[in-house]
Amino acid sequence: MARDIKELVKLLTIEEKAGLCGGEDFWHLRSIDRLGIPRIMASDGPHGLRKQKDNPDHLGHNDSIKAVCFPAACATGSSFDKELLYNMGAALGEECQAENVAVLLGPAINIKRNPLCGRNFEYISEDPYLAGAIASSFIQGAQSGNIGTSLKHFAANNQEFFRTTVDVIADERALREIYLAAFEIAVKESQPWTVMSSYNKINGIHSSENHWLLAEVLRDEWGFKGCVVSDWYGTSDRIAGIKAGLDLEMPYSGGHNDKALAEAVKTGDLPEAILDAAVERILTLIFKYADNRIKAEFDRDAHHELSAKIEKESAVLLKNEGGPDNGLLPLKKDRKIAFIGAFADKPRFQGGGSSHINAHKVTSALQAAKARGIAVNYVEGFPADRDAHDPAALKAAVDAAKQADVAVIFAGLPDVIESEGYDREHMRLPECQNAIINAVAEVQPHSVVVLHNGSPVEMPWIDKVKSLLELYLGGQAVGEAAISLLFGETNPSGKLAETFPLRIEDNPSYENFPGDGKAVYYHEGVFVGYRYYDYRKKDVLFPFGHGLSYTTFQYSNMNIENSSIHFVNGSETIAVTADVTNTGKVAGKEVVQLYIEDKTGAAIRPLRELKGFEKLSLAPGETKQVVFTLDKRSFAWYHTGLGGWYCASGEYVVIIGASSRDMRLSAVIQVASNAYPPFHVDWNTTVDALLKDPRSKQAAEKIFTRHRDQSKWEPGVDALGSGGKWNERAYFEAPLRHLYMTQRMSYEEVEKMIEAFNKLLC
Repeated sequence: MARDIKELVKLLTIEEKAGLCGGEDFWHLRSIDRLGIPRIMASDGPHGLRKQKDNPDHLGHNDSIKAVCFPAACATGSSFDKELLYNMGAALGEECQAENVAVLLGPAINIKRNPLCGRNFEYISEDPYLAGAIASSFIQGAQSGNIGTSLKHFAANNQEFFRTTVDVIADERALREIYLAAFEIAVKESQPWTVMSSYNKINGIHSSENHWLLAEVLRDEWGFKGCVVSDWYGTSDRIAGIKAGLDLEMPYSGGHNDKALAEAVKTGDLPEAILDAAVERILTLIFKYADNRIKAEFDRDAHHELSAKIEKESAVLLKNEGGPDNGLLPLKKDRKIAFIGAFADKPRFQGGGSSHINAHKVTSALQAAKARGIAVNYVEGFPADRDAHDPAALKAAVDAAKQADVAVIFAGLPDVIESEGYDREHMRLPECQNAIINAVAEVQPHSVVVLHNGSPVEMPWIDKVKSLLELYLGGQAVGEAAISLLFGETNPSGKLAETFPLRIEDNPSYENFPGDGKAVYYHEGVFVGYRYYDYRKKDVLFPFGHGLSYTTFQYSNMNIENSSIHFVNGSETIAVTADVTNTGKVAGKEVVQLYIEDKTGAAIRPLRELKGFEKLSLAPGETKQVVFTLDKRSFAWYHTGLGGWYCASGEYVVIIGASSRDMRLSAVIQVASNAYPPFHVDWNTTVDALLKDPRSKQAAEKIFTRHRDQSKWEPGVDALGSGGKWNERAYFEAPLRHLYMTQRMSYEEVEKMIEAFNKLLC
């Protein structure tokens, strides 16, 4: 049905317009019966539908309808599988249609700046390229069924400590390259129906009233067409917010902000055109759903199976000593196996807070093993909900391990440790769990640890266990996935979407997390996650992109279609290909990762950055070609002086590998660019700067080589005994004023030269 939204806006009173810009209640948008404007509903749920009817809340304390809990983003990000996330989004879209929910509040794509952030389980990655690509697929899947999504939390919501008031102090380059880039990718590729502003301030201004963020960047620069909605109770100054681009305030404010908006229009403080634009976007959202509403049903059991499939593709085999041929995993079903730890019976499969799903059923590893006829001896060892040391339970666990051929310890973080609303205090597992893992490994050399957690943990016992399987928070079917992976029914194929540091003190934000409650300083800049660890060559527990398999893969035949590329208008692309062969005995999937290393020296940049990934499914002996397409942005960094993305001319290395530290193939490419950053020459400009810029290089060489040759010092001799190197570097690093101060040029000659260079550089 075609609707003229602008004509509909003309029929509204100022009070009705103002009312539409706020919620009708906790979950519903405002309706106006006289004009046929229906009421639509939003609901929490990046990894499941948390539809509430009674006693609504935004922290997951109260019950919601029975629904399917899919794996959380900490797991799905590790799938590196865009098609899988599209299917997950489509399934959630079906559930929303069936339950008459118009907008699903997700995905959440804030960057994992620090492992202690309490909401990291709900975020995808420490890498913005990966987070943006995975989020785009999820959004496209959900919206394929005419269900809106709400990309959140825009932006820099990287901690829970004083999240509603803290001021994030970050430079624009860090914001653009790290904290906004995932949002940019998702907006440009998938156009989510809504974007949700974050609670925090950014450089002194609340996100919900930040004109630069919501209007200049999101709408004008990225071309976002949808509706900007506040996080629940996330507005500060409502008038400033709507002027900045915040369309919809949620939930219902009690009416006082409706009155404030209407009064601001009447007094002239708020131009009615701004209010009208917000109302148009809100009405477009309402009717986009209402006019495409369908009667739908969904099969919860079928979605449960999909949840299991997603978790099987997302879990990461972190360690398997002996490799595919001689590793402890996969387990043989006829061995005497002990399951130790309460998570085997009561798995932790989701995080706490607004994403908490009332799962319609949960399958534990014990249940899944029994269903397959696998006999295991289960002892609790430690509880699933707290840190409680029990000597008798420890002894029972050790005894069971001694009597078994293999001990599988199901460990992880209890709900109380990891949740929205607060950050973790440390990176350790509960001490009772570490004690049992150590004790079991002492008596049973064939020990496996299976982890249920939403963020990295320290592993003081890592050298004592043979194998380690990271399940993250794997959704309601996590037990089925665990058994399938442990016993080789499914070959693990997940790769870490975040670095596991050895200890929290190694994290680059350690000294600036979470701040003092008033402000938090992002002094690490763009060096977040593997960008920092790899640049500093720091030892880590497991690197970004790491994940093992029950087979092996060989990379070969890398080819770049041209050894050079010239970016004239920025639309040029270049293809990179490579062959990947399954050289093992079983079928498997490999995540092939492409990184770019900048050798130009034009800026201080991370050692390498992820710019492409593909997941290949390969039978034993099978070879497939992977194809990547690189564009200007693949090589670029954000230049604050230029106010945009800058790709310096020079040499870059294209690297294909299996993790950020497992580089298999590489090739050099020469990049030329017509774009140049602004360069104003003055008395403090160095000789070296003029020699390095392609626009001034030729003229500078003529002038400064002559002056150097006329110098009284000899290149091979100087008083400091450094073979003339000190004199030469001092000359090239000197500011232009030194030419006058050392009497090589007159004042007028330097002024004239500076003027000539500035004309050349215009």
